[in-house]
Amino acid sequence: MPTRRTVLLSLAVAVPPLVLAAVGMSHPTRLNADSAVYWRDLHIGILAVFPLLGFAPWTVVRGHRAWLSWTAGALGFLYAAFYTALDVLAGIGAGGLEHAGMHEATPVAFDLGDRLGLVGSVAFVAACVFAGGFAVRMRGIRALPGALLVTLGSLLFLFEHIFFPVGVLGQLCLALGWVLLVVRMYRPEPS
Repeated sequence: MPTRRTVLLSLAVAVPPLVLAAVGMSHPTRLNADSAVYWRDLHIGILAVFPLLGFAPWTVVRGHRAWLSWTAGALGFLYAAFYTALDVLAGIGAGGLEHAGMHEATPVAFDLGDRLGLVGSVAFVAACVFAGGFAVRMRGIRALPGALLVTLGSLLFLFEHIFFPVGVLGQLCLALGWVLLVVRMYRPEPS
């Protein structure tokens, strides 16, 4: 039977990617005059959700050696800072520019956002591989399914963000993988 702590931590790591998966189901595939307002408002609505993904790797490694927590935390922070720049520029900014009829400016916002977002996405992949590898080292092969799911989810996120269907699948992989890792890491080991 999972403890209350395990349930709360599982919710903390699963809810952000599940919210992003739900939003990804309706995310427009192209930004144009018809989708501009929804594109902009969608990104405003999830502005605070994207950074929460960076919390999960730290959750898996916390409570062990300090350098582990600092490494996962630093990678999570880099992801949160740089991916937020992508969300603001290519989401909110480009949507606002398109809605204002400034079509010629949207490629600049996308280019800047993509460059900064790439730094964040790569940091997120590194954080996921780091936390997953740590879990496998600590708990053995029983942690492998969760580690593989978060690695796959982070790679799908890197290439497809939250766009349907691949980006949504990536977020679902992250949610399930993090829950499996949290349960494995916080379950008492049998004697």
